[in-house]
Formats: sequence, C-alpha cells, structure tokens
Amino acid sequence: MGAPLAARLLDAGVALTVWNRTPERCAPLVARGALRAIDVAEVFATCATVMLMLLDEAAVDAVLARGTPAFGERMRGVTLVMLGTTSAGYSAGLAREVRREGGAYVEAPVSGSRVQAEDGTLVGLLAGDAASLDRIAPLLAPLFRTRVRCGEVPAALRTKLAVNHYLIVLVTALAEAFAAAHAAGVDPHLLRSVLDAGPMASAVSRIKLDKLVSGDFTAQAAIRDVATIADLAAAQAHGAGVEAPLIELAARLFRRAHAGGLGALDMAAVLQPPETNACP
Repeated sequence: MGAPLAARLLDAGVALTVWNRTPERCAPLVARGALRAIDVAEVFATCATVMLMLLDEAAVDAVLARGTPAFGERMRGVTLVMLGTTSAGYSAGLAREVRREGGAYVEAPVSGSRVQAEDGTLVGLLAGDAASLDRIAPLLAPLFRTRVRCGEVPAALRTKLAVNHYLIVLVTALAEAFAAAHAAGVDPHLLRSVLDAGPMASAVSRIKLDKLVSGDFTAQAAIRDVATIADLAAAQAHGAGVEAPLIELAARLFRRAHAGGLGALDMAAVLQPPETNACP
C-alpha cells in the first residue's frame, strides 16, 4: 500500500524522501524522482512530516526506535502520520510519547485496497489536533477521495477497525456462499451475474467475485494482513463488551489460511484449498 501512495504524492509534485525496510522496493519511486534515504534516521532528520505505512505494531516500534534515546531525537519537531492499522490503545500510547518528545501525531488509516490507493479513491480516516490536521491537509489531498475527521486520537483507528470488522465478515460470507454454490453445481458465472445485478452488489463484491470466478487471487488485501486486522477488530469488540462471533470465526479462518500457506493471496481466497496459487 505504501508504494502507490508514495507514487501519488510524486505525481502531485510533492518533494518526497522514501525509505523501506526492503531497500530495493524504493527503486521504482527513485526512478520517478524520489530521494532515497540512506536509513530511517535520515528520514526523520530531513523531513518535517513523516508518513508510516508498516505491517504491525512491532514494525512501527522498530522503525521509530521506540524505547531508546533515538526515539526522542526522531520525534522532535516532526509530524508523524500513521497510515497503517494498529490497535487503538497502541496508537493512543504512541501519540502520548510522540507529543512528550515534542512531535505531533496524526492517525490517517485508510479504507480501501491497493486499487483505490493507485487511483486516489481511498477514504482517509483522520484523528488528531485540528492544527496538525490542517497543516498536513495538502499532503493528504492526493491520497484520498474522501477525508473524514473522526476526532482525537485514537478515534480514527477505532473507526477503521469497525469498518474492517464489517468488510472481513462480508468477504468471508461471500467466499463461503461461493464455495457452497460451486459445490452444489451452481454455475459461478451465473451466480456472479445475479449478485452483480442485485441490491447487494458493491465495488467490493464485484472485485472479490471476479477473483473467485477467475481463480486469480493476486493480492489486493493479503490474507496474512487481514488475519492480523481481524484479530484487532475482534479484540476491539471484546474490549467494548460486545459479543462478536462472526469476526471471531472469520479471524480463525484467516489464521488457518495463513498457516496453510495462503498468506500472500487475496482475502477472497480464505476458504480455498492450501494448494491454491495466486493466478489460474
């Protein structure tokens, strides 16, 4: 997700410095005019605004050098924009530490997948103080079709996890219905036509049905990532005292698919057999 977002910033004329834990992934962006930082310390030393799109909380802690003197040096005077998905509690704690060290912190998790990141139609969920949000608004404009201010940190991540709770259950149900219909002898192309024409049709259902019918599970939202987010969504529900059997089951299914070797495939493949490949 980070690469298409960075590409949109370059297309908008933003002077961009990039860094990746896997350095070769920066090459296409450097070829388009981005500067490549030698290391993450250089990013924080040279950029007033730093956007993070990382896999999980452990990766964020490692990149920020949290818990070491370097953390304070990196945060001082910087606006840190969290684009990835973590628990709300983690984000709130990080925000306090960033501010204590003299930085500003904004949540900006996204609703959408790689396709929407590429064409600029993501929904950005924002949280933070108004001054920080106003200051980075020009940087966010090329990334998001819609920007929703959710309130103070961690309101954006709470909202993001609620959105993902619904999405994950929805796609899991679609994958189950498709598998059951196929096993019962229903023509998959016919099923897709009926669902596409009916009141339940959506951009998500059409994209995932195309993958289920074609057998091309090239990832837009990879099973390994969805498994992590499903656990976060379930934990948020439990923390609020809500029974959430659907997301609990979905989380187990995604963990099982990941353990079965399907982690790199799109989430629509959650119920596919372990030998499934990304492409037909």
